[in-house]
Amino acid sequence: MNELHWGRLLTDFITWFVFCYFIALNGGYLLLNAIALRALRIKGQELFIADLPRAYSGLEPPVSILVPAYNEEATIAASIRSMLQLTYAEFEIIVVNDGSKDGTLDVLKREFALLPFPEAYRRQIPTAEVRGIFRSTRYPNVRVIDKVNGGKADSLNAAINVSRYPLVCGVDADSILQRDSLAKVTEPFLRDPTVVAAGGTVRVANGCTVSGGFLTSVGLPKNIWALFQVVEYLRAFLFGRLGWSSMNGMLIISGAFGVFRKDAVVLAGGYRRDTIGEDMELVVRMHRLLREKRQPYRIEFVPDPVCWTEAPEDYRTLKNQRIRWQRGLAESLNANWGLPFSRNGGVPGWVAFPFMLLFEWLGPLVELGGYVFMTWAFFTGMISWEAFGAFLFVAIGMGILLSASGLLLEEMSFHIYPRGKQLLMLGLVVILENFGYRQLNTVWRLTGLWRWAMQKESSWGTMKRKGSWQSQDGQTPAGK
Repeated sequence: MNELHWGRLLTDFITWFVFCYFIALNGGYLLLNAIALRALRIKGQELFIADLPRAYSGLEPPVSILVPAYNEEATIAASIRSMLQLTYAEFEIIVVNDGSKDGTLDVLKREFALLPFPEAYRRQIPTAEVRGIFRSTRYPNVRVIDKVNGGKADSLNAAINVSRYPLVCGVDADSILQRDSLAKVTEPFLRDPTVVAAGGTVRVANGCTVSGGFLTSVGLPKNIWALFQVVEYLRAFLFGRLGWSSMNGMLIISGAFGVFRKDAVVLAGGYRRDTIGEDMELVVRMHRLLREKRQPYRIEFVPDPVCWTEAPEDYRTLKNQRIRWQRGLAESLNANWGLPFSRNGGVPGWVAFPFMLLFEWLGPLVELGGYVFMTWAFFTGMISWEAFGAFLFVAIGMGILLSASGLLLEEMSFHIYPRGKQLLMLGLVVILENFGYRQLNTVWRLTGLWRWAMQKESSWGTMKRKGSWQSQDGQTPAGK
């Protein structure tokens, strides 16, 4: 009888813990949603001015666009073409071929007429061996670094060493930029001299049409994995990062599209080569170092849809990507424990860091454990169907609400998907993703957490590219 009593108490305790955790998790994101909504209202007042024709004042800081490339022959040519047509006063493009095993370098040589161009530069950040530097004979602002494989972080560091301009913009090699994307993402640097970094929105390009290096029509992917990711990206960027940015507590700028002050990056030591999540780790480290020095600064998020990227369309690639992301998150937080314990931690250290720790880093363990325990307790009669139903409402119903709010914010602000069929499909995906996909994602994240804890060997990894969305005037992409 005593054992039964203690068993019941333990069951009740775990049940209430799971309830409270899921309520806190979804409640926190709903609060971020409300903060993001307020920020979007302010942003909406600026859209009219932003839509007016732009005239260069001559005050725009020149930008070095850094493009690390590893086995990107299917997408690299179209991506560089899109960057060449950016409406910005002065910029250069530095592509880094990080020891690719495919025809990435051959594609670059053929498409951009590269010739060897030895030049002296200041090696401020240690990197793997640079085998050669090439310059395009067609485009004077395009250079290519060919180096020994060292990973994405090492490639970015090599490009920073060679770069000439005060702002550096990291862009993934499979990304397509809108013409005004660079002008929009650098606006915070013009408005506020304390800004050290700014990130832009990333959208899923699968299902879209690209011609001449630019996205010409927006569509939805037919692949179910990519469709789920469209909703994920809306949720993560529109109210996740926008909400944190409003409080100057954003801990991550997507490696697909982010701008940094070069001197701040060099002072921080550049990108760490021993982590998978080099983009997040750099931002967290900059928060920590700048707060230790009590130096005024801001790290901002630009909500305009400015960058399109190819999302994985097969189970294995998507699984590996999410495992790497979770491991990168763990490495980033673990390397910067000084931030939450700093006397000057502020919102990044005292709010954003614990939030990421509890709900993003350790979240997969509690979430998956909660699903397993509550299901077991229901079928063994340890909890009533009313309690199990309430759990499903908190865990799944509020998840649907969060995804739907992300879609609503998108429609209120940018209206990227104008067709009724597209909105209907996204609405259906908002519901479906909560019945299997999000739980599967939790399993992948838990795997990433386990691999980090076991210190298993990691690498940049290979992203399986289709490149079919980057057709050029009906022709097959280069390298295919």
